[in-house]
Amino acid sequence: MHRGKNQKAFFIVVVLSLAMLALSIICLSIGGTSIPLKETFLSLIGKNEEGSNLIIMQFRLPRILAALLIGAALAVAGAVLQGVIRNPLASPDLLGVTGGASVAVVAFMTLFTGYSIHWVPFIAVAGAFLVAVMNYALAWKNGISPFRLVLIGIGISTAMGALTMFLLISGPAYLAAQVLNWMTGSIYGTSWKYIEVLWPWIAAFIPLSILYAKELNVQALGEATAVGLGSRLQLSRMVLLFYSVALAGAAVGVAGTISFIGLLAPHMARKLVGHSYKLVIPVSALLGAMILLLADLAGRMLFQPLDIPAGVFTAGIGAPFFMYLLFKRKAAD
Repeated sequence: MHRGKNQKAFFIVVVLSLAMLALSIICLSIGGTSIPLKETFLSLIGKNEEGSNLIIMQFRLPRILAALLIGAALAVAGAVLQGVIRNPLASPDLLGVTGGASVAVVAFMTLFTGYSIHWVPFIAVAGAFLVAVMNYALAWKNGISPFRLVLIGIGISTAMGALTMFLLISGPAYLAAQVLNWMTGSIYGTSWKYIEVLWPWIAAFIPLSILYAKELNVQALGEATAVGLGSRLQLSRMVLLFYSVALAGAAVGVAGTISFIGLLAPHMARKLVGHSYKLVIPVSALLGAMILLLADLAGRMLFQPLDIPAGVFTAGIGAPFFMYLLFKRKAAD
């Protein structure tokens, strides 16, 4: 039985990986200028000598890679956060984590003109971690109530949004358009320097999250059981919380506030592979990458010549899904 389940999970991971690869190639080939799939493939292996090579390698490929990395980071951040607080409604944006990252980055952009992009992920992670600690502290009342954590998180997120708008209004006028575009969750104009900044965070913290998946599985059994099994509960929670915040903060630092991927992808992953976080985390990463890739493709293609931020589409899908989960949870109670 256990072996059959593992084989099914392996099959799902392989199928999702191939689907993500195929979708990436399709996204590279279509746009304002359509490029044949053959030319796209030749560009990827370095053998395309046509003028389309510049479009693919310098404009579209960094954007596709950014969508994959950011989507995976937000999805894993959400999966880990849901495991830490044992609440399927948790996600970095709903708990104010991405809001804290946004405030920190907007403050950095408006107060320090001529900033280096390499500092942005560190600033975002610092802001996200500060808000996460604040939320955790305010929600503590003889233990953590999952619904209290979500409600306080929504309040903090709203406050962070207001503070972000205040910083935007009080900042230099010439930065307003750039900051607003970033705030809506856009990967438009992503270049290779953004990939250079982003990939080390994803390469470090997604594998670390998978390695810590056993702790999440133990904590899912309840605090008393986890302690009885030898888990260093509070230390593990802080480590996992840091992993989640680091992934969400780094993603927000590059792409702005892209909502609900951290909520959607883990739920989809659990439907496919069950509740073991050793499977949920990698499957969430693949699903999150594809969700953002599809959202960005819709933003590029549906309203040409306008380029709509991907965050508009993820919010449009995620908000109704969140309401559905709330009503479903209320009915279950």
